[in-house]
Amino acid sequence: LGNTVLHILVLQPNKTFACHMYSLILSYDKNRDGPGSLELIANNEGLTPFKLAGVEGNTVMFQYLMQKRKHNIWSFGPLTTVLYDLTEIDSWAEDQSFLELIVSTKKREARQILDLTPVKELVSLKWNMYGRPYFCFLALFYILYMVCFTMCCVYRPLKPRTGNRTSSRDNTIYVQKMLQESYLTYEDELRLVGELITVIGAVVILVLEIPDILRVGAAKYFGQTILGGPFHIIVITYACMILVTMVMRLTSTNGEVVPMSFALVLGWCNVMYFARGFQMLGPFTIMIQKMIFGDLMRFCWLMAVVILGFASAFYIIFQTENPENLGQFYNYPMSLFTTFELFLTIIDGPANYDVDLPFMYSVVYFAFAIIATLLMLNLLIAMMGDTHWRVAHERDELWRAQVVATTVMLERKLPRCLWPRSGVCGREYGLGDRWYLRIEDRVDPNKQKMMRYTEAFKAQDRDTYEKGLEKLEISRDILYKKEPSALSLSRSTSRTSSHRGWEILRRNT
Repeated sequence: LGNTVLHILVLQPNKTFACHMYSLILSYDKNRDGPGSLELIANNEGLTPFKLAGVEGNTVMFQYLMQKRKHNIWSFGPLTTVLYDLTEIDSWAEDQSFLELIVSTKKREARQILDLTPVKELVSLKWNMYGRPYFCFLALFYILYMVCFTMCCVYRPLKPRTGNRTSSRDNTIYVQKMLQESYLTYEDELRLVGELITVIGAVVILVLEIPDILRVGAAKYFGQTILGGPFHIIVITYACMILVTMVMRLTSTNGEVVPMSFALVLGWCNVMYFARGFQMLGPFTIMIQKMIFGDLMRFCWLMAVVILGFASAFYIIFQTENPENLGQFYNYPMSLFTTFELFLTIIDGPANYDVDLPFMYSVVYFAFAIIATLLMLNLLIAMMGDTHWRVAHERDELWRAQVVATTVMLERKLPRCLWPRSGVCGREYGLGDRWYLRIEDRVDPNKQKMMRYTEAFKAQDRDTYEKGLEKLEISRDILYKKEPSALSLSRSTSRTSSHRGWEILRRNT
């Protein structure tokens, strides 16, 4: 019952009342310093009151709980050394990490906790000491891996075509080799080494990704931008395409160019995932994700309808014409592709002035140019501009959350010997087996003095404001006659307030 009340207090809108009641309930807890403390009991979602405060973005309760966990070691003038308890904060040996819970929640208030002490200092320590070097090394290793895969695709086994052409439009001169013919020369053996590296890399990707999907859940794992959702889809699809290509190569099945092409595009697009480790590029990748999975996905539905309609019209118009004179619409798939290019203004309207074109082609193309180029493309630009304005206010905040998610991901996947625990053990200070983060805080005395001066000004302004209100209440019945005097009264009171404030400053100096 006491633990349930603690969880309810974390969700209370009245933060001051909740903090006082929280302390009152803990004062009656007989095991508040032991493993059976009410603060360490989790709810049905596995959240303790401390983790619940982080997930809900309750910064007041979070700071209150952190003040209870800190220990002042020594103070010397403006310098103060403080130890913050990292229990439930550090992701080390935590099945449900506090940092991972914050970055995976959809509440923007929760991400503000990443800028509070000691979370900000802990993340900075982890990222600068281990996260950034390991992430840069991983990015370099992935780029070299993609270069190896690309070279294997460029020099894939091909042989000259021996069969006769069945059509004048048939332009194929090379075909895929059989498996027995693919690995005979020294160059083929070098390519085989690269292909083995590519397949092993694809298997490693699946082995690393599948456990996280099962642990976090597919909806959260693929749906959260901060956790890298779209990039996880890209890299898993890439690994599957590599395995499909391998099966087609081993079975000597024609058409391996299809999964190989998809794998090349997806593999190189996944390089953008590593831009999150750099402050210059990270926020822009967030902008790209928001536009692709927000505006562009909705726009593609409208674009598909327009392309299907006009491509069908173009195909019907040129169905009776000779394809050698105007071959952009000689069959339906080519009509779809040509209409798509026209939609994006990649090519101009196809025309052959040596022959007579159907009259309906000019009418349909005129309507297509008005709807596609002038209307829909400008609509897409306006939508993207609106998304850019909305995301620009929080892209830096999202980027910092991505850095935290990347740090937690690396800490989980790397061996313990490569990522030692952050902080200091409490035994060095007689605080038990818990781990603490040591932070040196500097208190500026000039800043404190100016705060006192500000409070003095506020107090004088408050007194004069209350006096002015009393006088205005007395003369409410003849307000229209007292308007000039009221104005003079406010000026005199503000002048007196300023005079008293400057007197306080002069006296303190």
